[in-house]
Amino acid sequence: MAAVDTVIRQSLHSEVSLVNNIADYIVNSGGKRLRPALVLLSAGLFGKIAPHHHQLAAVVEFIHTATLLHDDVVDKSAKRRGQHTANAMFGNAASVLVGDFVYSRAFQMMVAIQNMRVMEVLAETTNVIAEGEVLQLLNIHNADITDSDYLQVIHYKTAKLFEAATRLGAIINRASDANEAALAEYGMRLGTAFQLIDDVLDLTGDAEIIGKNLGDDLAEGKPTLPLLYAMRHGNAQQTQIIREVIEQKSGKVTIPLPDILKAVIQTGALNHVKNLAKNEAGLAVKSIAHFTDSPYKLALLSLAEFAVTRSY
Repeated sequence: MAAVDTVIRQSLHSEVSLVNNIADYIVNSGGKRLRPALVLLSAGLFGKIAPHHHQLAAVVEFIHTATLLHDDVVDKSAKRRGQHTANAMFGNAASVLVGDFVYSRAFQMMVAIQNMRVMEVLAETTNVIAEGEVLQLLNIHNADITDSDYLQVIHYKTAKLFEAATRLGAIINRASDANEAALAEYGMRLGTAFQLIDDVLDLTGDAEIIGKNLGDDLAEGKPTLPLLYAMRHGNAQQTQIIREVIEQKSGKVTIPLPDILKAVIQTGALNHVKNLAKNEAGLAVKSIAHFTDSPYKLALLSLAEFAVTRSY
């Protein structure tokens, strides 16, 4: 991962000073580096890790970073990972354009790897992520979406890049089609579990630990799974409160976070979503159970556990 960080810093260099300033700010703002780690761990199951693996891991992180830059502009977010977002620091226009730079740099790097299958996977992945972003935009302020509608957004917007990361690790070390499919399944399940827990933490986490304000998703009108469940199983008053907040426009309704938190607890919504996440993590573990025991497999199993027990 230290080698990946070196690649990230070197590859984000530009002759344009503003690009460097924003890139340095992003790199130094932290982050779990979970997706590039998945590339390396998946590759390690089938052979040695070499410099071209570090390049591919950096590509995956760049795609993730570019989506965050664009997301924060769309969501008008002011805080991420405990720091001001790039758009809050440098403005929306600069963040969008540097996000484009990071995307295009990722594609330069993936072409240099000279593996057509890698390019196919990453091209499809970025396209699906973009579709997920649009789907989420369409769902904002819509309190009537179904669970399947919301899970589709998770699969497209978040889990797809997890799936790509684990699939690419298998591809780059020439795993069989069956093993590639198993790791793709692991990545999709892990990414889904990860996002479901994010939905829980948005309502119940420690703002200092998770690095953003509680209720941010709610304030943006995003109908997450805990809220959808609480609306279906709450009393009339609880259902009405949640619906009004989701459907509010331009902050016209004050968010009664204590009342909403009480509703998601009393209806069992939090436990319901946590159990869904645990089920997804369990399926992720099952998908790689047949692999030979190794430090790489152990790390992947540990990540599945971390995804559902974390507090940040």
